[in-house]
Amino acid sequence: MRTIQFREAICEAMSEEMRHDESIYLMGEEVAEYNGAYKASKGMLAEFGEKRVIDTPIAELGFTGIAVGSAMNGNRPIVEYMTFNFCLVGIDQIINNAAKMRQMTGGQFNVPIVFRGPTASAGQLGATHSQALENWFANTPGLKVVVPSTPYDAKGLLKSAIRDNDPVIFMESEQMYGDKGEVPDGEYTIPLGVADIKREGKDVTIVSFGKIIKEAFIAADELAKEGISCEIIDLRTVRPMDKDAILKSVKKTNRLVILEEAWPFASISSEITYIVQEQAFDFLDAPIQRITTADTPAPYSPVLLKDWLPNAGDVVKAVKKVLYK
Repeated sequence: MRTIQFREAICEAMSEEMRHDESIYLMGEEVAEYNGAYKASKGMLAEFGEKRVIDTPIAELGFTGIAVGSAMNGNRPIVEYMTFNFCLVGIDQIINNAAKMRQMTGGQFNVPIVFRGPTASAGQLGATHSQALENWFANTPGLKVVVPSTPYDAKGLLKSAIRDNDPVIFMESEQMYGDKGEVPDGEYTIPLGVADIKREGKDVTIVSFGKIIKEAFIAADELAKEGISCEIIDLRTVRPMDKDAILKSVKKTNRLVILEEAWPFASISSEITYIVQEQAFDFLDAPIQRITTADTPAPYSPVLLKDWLPNAGDVVKAVKKVLYK
């Protein structure tokens, strides 16, 4: 096993798949000459050339539409957004075309395309650059939504996303590109829709995904000092969601805390809460607790931003609440 950065895992996944399939190409702002805004496509222009690693204008609506049409005609594009906040300019192409084309054509057209880039907050970037939009896309039939938290997961899931015949929203984080983790030398993939138990425990289940899951690990270490054993489930894929993994864990621990870096209303945690109360209500020994950002646009002030974001202390409080401690 090698230790590589998250950005390197992303680059390896794209490069390996492009070597095997000439219909795959990468397009987006600064992906070519600049090696990617976050250096996640470093060296790819030199290897694959300007016809397969394409710098675009600052025109998300335009290049998203081009990619959708290209996918309908036999290609497998990877579209990089500098941040998913910017994809809102082209969201009509994602929601009204990519997600619906297979159904609207009676299966005549697949849209094998990956839309990828950073999600959620990345420090003091202000309200318009700090939004977590996973639940927006997960609400749309026809889209698959992936939010990895480690280099290992990122590479294996991205390779599966690129090979998938449906559109996949692949959401990363500016604050994770430098994270390091072990990644095998050889070929591997991780199937979409399968959660991972990152830490086994017996007293409470904590479900999370993406970079905010780090706060769950910090909290679990603190709680372990008090003899509280936390089971941490990383969803990895938000849609399709691995409901069975969540339910199995809740039936073991009888308590559930959900940690999510998003607004509370109609969130992924809301959906999980509904699923568990419907299918495992009798196993719950306490009401489900969810931890989200504050229900306001992200502040710019570092003091307010720290308070706005969920943290390990919030997780500790929620776990103790469901344990009645």
